[in-house]
Amino acid sequence: MAAQIAIDPISSRIAQIADAPAAVALINAAYRGASSMVGWTTEARLLEGRRIDEAGLLDLMTAPDSVILLWLKGHDPIGTVHLQKCGNDLAALGIFVVRPDMQGQGLGRRFMREAEAMAQRLWGVTRMALTVIGLRRELIAFYQRRGYALTGERRPFPFEDGLSTALVEGIDLAVMEKPLPPTPRSPSPRA
Repeated sequence: MAAQIAIDPISSRIAQIADAPAAVALINAAYRGASSMVGWTTEARLLEGRRIDEAGLLDLMTAPDSVILLWLKGHDPIGTVHLQKCGNDLAALGIFVVRPDMQGQGLGRRFMREAEAMAQRLWGVTRMALTVIGLRRELIAFYQRRGYALTGERRPFPFEDGLSTALVEGIDLAVMEKPLPPTPRSPSPRA
């Protein structure tokens, strides 16, 4: 009889205040840490400093119409996404992270689908938007493969937060948007 191997399942939930320190560590490691150099989320060649601090994450967690989704493998955080309602039919997706040593396994696609579905359930939105550093062509291509399109809008990078310093010139944010598929409706009862 073959031995059974225990598989640590991946679960997701809305992050709580107590999750903030671990989530901040994961986000900063994925975007700017030494371990980020193995993953696609790295900004380490473009920016130095922290991506977010605990106060900033707590602000996002407690803001109206804003949630941080947290993915866990067992009890260890392996992914985050920030969702923010921006209007009647639009939500924004940001702080999208998969732990660098777990990238390339399809988790990013899964987490993105789950985040988009969560935004639809929470707010009934029909469109998602995100911003990406305009110099990150490979990341823009990743989002395009997921149905996002460049809108042509560019925004300044938020250096005023004091957390990040540019290592190169020309850093700005490109806005991308995606229409979401209609949510399945419950069958109407027959008369």
